[in-house]
Amino acid sequence: MSDFYKKILDNNKKWVENQLAIDADYFKDLSKGQNPPLLWIGCSDSRVPANEIIGAKPGEVFVHRNIANMVVHSDMNMLSVLDYAVNVLKVKHVIVCGHYGCGGVKAAMGNDSIGIIDNWIRHIKDVYRLHNVYLDSIENEENRFNAFVELNVKEQVFDLSKTSIVQAAWRNGQELMLHGWAYGLNSGYVTDLQVSMSSNKDLDEVYQLKF
Repeated sequence: MSDFYKKILDNNKKWVENQLAIDADYFKDLSKGQNPPLLWIGCSDSRVPANEIIGAKPGEVFVHRNIANMVVHSDMNMLSVLDYAVNVLKVKHVIVCGHYGCGGVKAAMGNDSIGIIDNWIRHIKDVYRLHNVYLDSIENEENRFNAFVELNVKEQVFDLSKTSIVQAAWRNGQELMLHGWAYGLNSGYVTDLQVSMSSNKDLDEVYQLKF
């Protein structure tokens, strides 16, 4: 057994002991069910842990993560998580959280082939194409990179609002707000990108589904 593997097993035991020392019924209560108010759609990057960033406890955040926090309408994994969160757990908030320094977004700015992930990166490239005039006008590469991260998050919030799952919830009068954040790896702070939505009224009419 490798030292690392043994360490994480030992860490689990210590974590359990610490939780039980604080509350003897901690795991018993946790096993009874979940009622999180929030769905977090974030990046798979190991440096962006959803619960820790917002100081949430187990049971308070329902999480979906993928490369570059994408909302892809053909992704059954994302749609299944979204459907369960909205229609079963009745979350009131969905946060799409990107992060500055995102490798997926960086890859979408170039032309190097990485492998099968190229097919996923293509969705991010579509966001660049949509905003290429603005992005290409930013001469400083780091500033352009940061702007692309933010625009990618905003577009994912818009794409989230276009799903039949979210629109049906709004049509039924369900309280549901969508938000877009960008997390700073070098600061720990999140930036609210001011793209919150609670209805489809801000979408072009072609996207407004009628039920």
